[in-house]
Amino acid sequence: MDFAVSNRPLDKLNADALIVLLSKKGDLPETLPESTREQIGQFIKAGDFSGSKNQMSWLHQPDGVAASRLLLVGVGDREPGRQQWQELVRKVIKTVSQAPVKQAIWAVNGVFSAPLEWQIREGARLAVESLYRFDQYRSQSGPASKLKKLTFWHPEKDNSLARAHKVGKAVGTGVNLARDLGNLPPNDCYPEYLSGVARDLGKQYEKLSVKVISQAQAEKMGMGAFCAVAKGSERQGQIIVMEYKGAKPSKQGPVALVGKGITFDTGGISLKPGASMDEMKYDMGGAASVFGSVKTVCELNLPIHLVAVVAAAENMPDGRASRPGDIVKTLSGQTVEILNTDAEGRLVLCDALTYVQQKHKPHTVIDIATLTGACVVALGAHAQAVYANDDDLSQALLAAGQETGDRGWPMPLWDEYQSQLDSPFADMQNIGGPKAGSITAACFLSRFAKEVKWAHLDIAGTAWISGGMSKGATGRPVPMLTRYLMDLA
Repeated sequence: MDFAVSNRPLDKLNADALIVLLSKKGDLPETLPESTREQIGQFIKAGDFSGSKNQMSWLHQPDGVAASRLLLVGVGDREPGRQQWQELVRKVIKTVSQAPVKQAIWAVNGVFSAPLEWQIREGARLAVESLYRFDQYRSQSGPASKLKKLTFWHPEKDNSLARAHKVGKAVGTGVNLARDLGNLPPNDCYPEYLSGVARDLGKQYEKLSVKVISQAQAEKMGMGAFCAVAKGSERQGQIIVMEYKGAKPSKQGPVALVGKGITFDTGGISLKPGASMDEMKYDMGGAASVFGSVKTVCELNLPIHLVAVVAAAENMPDGRASRPGDIVKTLSGQTVEILNTDAEGRLVLCDALTYVQQKHKPHTVIDIATLTGACVVALGAHAQAVYANDDDLSQALLAAGQETGDRGWPMPLWDEYQSQLDSPFADMQNIGGPKAGSITAACFLSRFAKEVKWAHLDIAGTAWISGGMSKGATGRPVPMLTRYLMDLA
């Protein structure tokens, strides 16, 4: 989908539709031609439109503009907050995409007071996301949207707005890549497949280099925790390393993203219940968000040095699989008693965290994982849990989430929780009991990031939507991560 920004007079700007937001107060945008305002006023007076929240009405053959139809969109009697505005954009794009509209104009007016740059950036992103389809496995796909171009219109020229829609499109593209990877069936999306995706990105972008560490190499390096998970599957585990050099390496080091890439999670020997186990293909949501973020960073050519590591494996109950009671030695030298093989995400992540610190010396590390059901109980599907050993890093991520609507919530990482991981036989055990499960999982990971600024995002509740025909990957937290990286750059 293409985007543009224009300040040409509306009577000279051809399109199939002009989108106009109106409040319930009845105030008509003064930026519209007078004859258009009069026609809309008559339409409202006749009772065909009230401006109620989410109300939408088509007005054909409008006066004063070159567009062949108007879509009047109600925002209610009060200015919508950013979350409500984003939901409105999704509804508008869905409505327009179902109409015979190839080119649409969005009149950015005074109904919503957020900065124009933000409106256009988020509008472009949400348009890309709203038109997403995943139907390559259907024998007959549904009718595709005819919408090919969206132009944001404002009467005053502002060169910064062109950059805004490019940023929005790049983020939306990254989100949709993450959704594609999450939605792929696990018989097609497995660790080696993810390695192929990384190599393809490396070929596409000159500044991105890719390295893949095989399971055998990981074992020789001492990644005992990662291999304890990977060895239970016929699919070989992979440590995938993508390095983007949009800025010269500095003494400070790069920023690092580390993603949990469990392409399917049976629970291992600690087998999960069968109900909804199909959704465990989404257990690589953290890895998917890393791929999506790398895609966006490359598309925007950000001036930043970024290292992205994906720990990819299947967690299967093979005869070689780890057992409850096994003790493994991690790359850091610390030992872990495995009490539950379904707490595998922290095992693959801990070795990936150590690896990226040893090899790349980052100044900041952020890991992303669909880590715990306890996080879903705590926060539901609206916010991802944000843990950090640095307050500034935590605040930066939370602010990025607020800016994009991809919100997080700060969680405690107190020393009092650490004792729940005590083991009588090893340095630690991989679960902390039934209480505070998301917190003790974060505490486990914190033991492998003591010398670096580190944050952990538990996205178990936000990475996908469960059940029914609406089931699917969300692409979160790509908007949060990419906003953070843009702010950092």
